[in-house]
Amino acid sequence: MSKNNQNADNGYDAEEMTVELDLDDGTSVTCAVVTILTVSNRDYIALLPLDESGDNVDGEVWFYRYSENPDDPNEEPELEYIDDDDEYEAVADAFDEYLDASEFDELVDEED
Repeated sequence: MSKNNQNADNGYDAEEMTVELDLDDGTSVTCAVVTILTVSNRDYIALLPLDESGDNVDGEVWFYRYSENPDDPNEEPELEYIDDDDEYEAVADAFDEYLDASEFDELVDEED
């Protein structure tokens, strides 16, 4: 993962975390890291795939299992494809709860 300076015009933070994913077809996609969630004592990462101009036009979010090497914090984190439908659904539900909480926090902040 790396920090990527994005344009303020696209709505993302100036120093957001990004990850470069190598897809099965041999192409690579840059993704913004939305959040890391813990579901059933396992960590998952929510990624927002970005196009060449740093935008996400379709609102699609990708979920992967996420793990770090506790013995070497400098080692790149490992991402694993989720192939179990029930596991994927649990992560998607947790992400929906995360979004609901984020929207609630934004509403509360606007009222202050």
